[in-house]
Amino acid sequence: MLHTVKMPAVACSRSLLGAAFGLGPVTVLGKEDRAGLSQVCACRNQVRPEVFEFARLPFTAAAVEKKNSLLPRSSFSPSWRIFGLENASAAPALQRSAGSVMVTAAVDEMAASFLGEDLEMKAFVDVGHEVADAAGEIIRRYFRTRFDIITKEDLSPVTIADRAAEEAMSSIIKKYLPNHGIYGEEYGLYMPDGGAEYVWVLDPIDGTKSFVTGKPLFGTLIALVHKGVPILGIIDQPVLGERWIGRAGEQSTLNGVPITSRSSCTALKDAFLYTTSPHLFGGAKEEAFIRVRDKVKTPLYGCDCYAYGLLAAGHVDLVVESGLKPYDFLALVPVIEGAGGSITDWSGNKLRFWPNSDYPSCNEKGMEVVAAGSDELLKAALDALNS
Repeated sequence: MLHTVKMPAVACSRSLLGAAFGLGPVTVLGKEDRAGLSQVCACRNQVRPEVFEFARLPFTAAAVEKKNSLLPRSSFSPSWRIFGLENASAAPALQRSAGSVMVTAAVDEMAASFLGEDLEMKAFVDVGHEVADAAGEIIRRYFRTRFDIITKEDLSPVTIADRAAEEAMSSIIKKYLPNHGIYGEEYGLYMPDGGAEYVWVLDPIDGTKSFVTGKPLFGTLIALVHKGVPILGIIDQPVLGERWIGRAGEQSTLNGVPITSRSSCTALKDAFLYTTSPHLFGGAKEEAFIRVRDKVKTPLYGCDCYAYGLLAAGHVDLVVESGLKPYDFLALVPVIEGAGGSITDWSGNKLRFWPNSDYPSCNEKGMEVVAAGSDELLKAALDALNS
């Protein structure tokens, strides 16, 4: 099947020659040329543009599939990555034949518009995938092996896997998105000169106790926050090979398959509840948790971030926790909301984060978080927590 994009020639030229992309002109193929097009070739400044009343840019099904698998050049990827080359020095080997079609950022953007994609967000998602892949490779290397366990000041454990994974994750973000900030559990806040509107919030191993005891119910958490609002969230379980993706305004997925929370559960008496451990609550917070626990159908324990993934996928109805840091909860927000669920603090406030601000979610002492598969169930849980 041949996919085409039809647009006015003026708009086509403006997009193709825009200074933002620094692109050269493009040949617009006639019908006789399009018929034999089997793949899209990408080369700069090869031919003079032809002017038609309408320009039709052809994209075969194979080309569309290939485009969707690439890291979009317009956002962060060096040009040679589009061709599958190792580095810029290999670029001269590309064939530059007259009559081929240029596919650079502008053409890709037009194709993406036709396909209903947001290239900037897609670029962020692609970076997120690479970040998760890098962390997963390190984590699997250490899982169920012998290594030293270090106890931090807050008495939580940390391992060489945590630190090596976060270093790998941060290096990828700095490589592709140098103007973005990074806030990680192990290495704290990094900000480029002049600050950043976008901040990646990383927890390489959420559930280190599960990790060190060989239980594959921990996860890697990756969030992208824009001006305080989490717009992208990834929950990755590298041992089981499960990856949840949440994008603001879009339906969440598990391994690429759309998911929805169990919205039919609206009452506590019908709910399956998870929390990491009942021992993490103390004083009035413990009393509040007990009020919810005593009203639900079944209380369950021990999944860390994995429980939130199960909630988004429709297997769990409610998660109630205390003492979560920004890197523990921000990645969960787009995943759960994109699946139709809700997640707030115990007062019903949206979870936000802006480094160095006075917003409560920056409190390193931890926050109380509740997530539910439906708005009705969230309200019932909040009522019980605050009664």
